[in-house]
Amino acid sequence: MTMSTGSVEDRRGVPRVDAHQHFWRYDAHEYAWIDTRMASIRRDFLPADLAPLLRASTFDACVAVQARQSHDETRALLAMADAHPFIAGVVGWVDLQADRLRESLEAAAAHPALVGVRHVVQDEPDDRFLLRPAFRRGIGLLQEFGLAYDLLLHPRHLKVALDLVARFPDTRFVLDHLAKPSIRTGEIDRWARDLEALAACPHVVAKLSGLVTEAAWNAWTPKQIRPYLDVAFDCFGAGRLMIGSDWPVCTLAGDYGRVMAVVIDYLRGRPASDRDHVLGGTAVRFWNLRIARRAGVEGQHE
Repeated sequence: MTMSTGSVEDRRGVPRVDAHQHFWRYDAHEYAWIDTRMASIRRDFLPADLAPLLRASTFDACVAVQARQSHDETRALLAMADAHPFIAGVVGWVDLQADRLRESLEAAAAHPALVGVRHVVQDEPDDRFLLRPAFRRGIGLLQEFGLAYDLLLHPRHLKVALDLVARFPDTRFVLDHLAKPSIRTGEIDRWARDLEALAACPHVVAKLSGLVTEAAWNAWTPKQIRPYLDVAFDCFGAGRLMIGSDWPVCTLAGDYGRVMAVVIDYLRGRPASDRDHVLGGTAVRFWNLRIARRAGVEGQHE
């Protein structure tokens, strides 16, 4: 893939944004979810590692998403955004069930790079965690601070997620990884029905991210993933979809360029307006991202 020689915004009218990736300084205790199957990502992944990958795939900016439930990690991601302008936004973690949540949100939202929050609901033993009264109280405060909420779920949680978002029609929600459909087994029908129901809520958008790691890591093909992309486009439409790499987790199944090419190549047969939405426009509008003209990724004009 050729290197970018100019601003993507100049060429396409909208910047290209990787709407979902992670940074971390690896610590075995703090990142215990990175199990032995994931040994290759048991190391640091920092902005200097991602910048050349974005540049090579002609992406201008990214949104960094929390990978552990820690205020310290959120502060670290915001500090990275201060130091690296290509990090256009941060989806951090705040304890939405805390008694003094308003104070925490006031402190976190004071940073302009914080665009949303996320909780790792997929790992909660209670499948109805999203509907706990304390958690719902927390969700109810997000709009006041201009923050969106990332839904990190498995397919079995989609009905509960629908219940949640229906209670908060003025809060912006984004579904991560299309709720992780079981591409490995080929199951699609029930997931598609539940996704369609969630997509009927106009204040929900979705990320085309994390799909390769729901397939067989060493044997997936773009053809396997296309039916799930078809469902996503039928349900949400291009104007409510955004591309995301899920880097570095995606490297378990493929390098950055190959992973991003799944969606980029899928879009080649669609209108230019669809490409603009999915490759950056949806992310910019949804999070109100400020991506300075000609700022781009470090080194892009070197």
